[in-house]
Amino acid sequence: MRYADGGGLTAVGRQRREAVRARAAELFVQKIKPPEVVRRLRVSRKSAYRWQQLWRDGGVQALASRGASGSRCRLSPRCLEKLAAYLDEGPAAHGWVEDQVWTAARVATLIGRKFHVSCSVPGPHG
Repeated sequence: MRYADGGGLTAVGRQRREAVRARAAELFVQKIKPPEVVRRLRVSRKSAYRWQQLWRDGGVQALASRGASGSRCRLSPRCLEKLAAYLDEGPAAHGWVEDQVWTAARVATLIGRKFHVSCSVPGPHG
């Protein structure tokens, strides 16, 4: 995965999670309580109770994936292509000569320099 792809869950990962939520909905239809959903599906207690509330309010559709999380990328597809090319050049080509490691902070700085767009860098926990 390239940095420009945004990270996070892949489409397959989102589908897998959606399948678990759909299974939870099937259990709710059968009047299975959240603690049993936790046990059967090996999910968190918080998720099971949240899913039950969503299911009550909107049915199975309320448990559907909403797509990738996070804010929308502010770079155009053309800029993302340029960013990929810049990343392929390596950090030294852009002034980081100490090592050849792209860090989130360096990528954010590069985006700011090349595209005049500021990016927030996630902390150590995402």
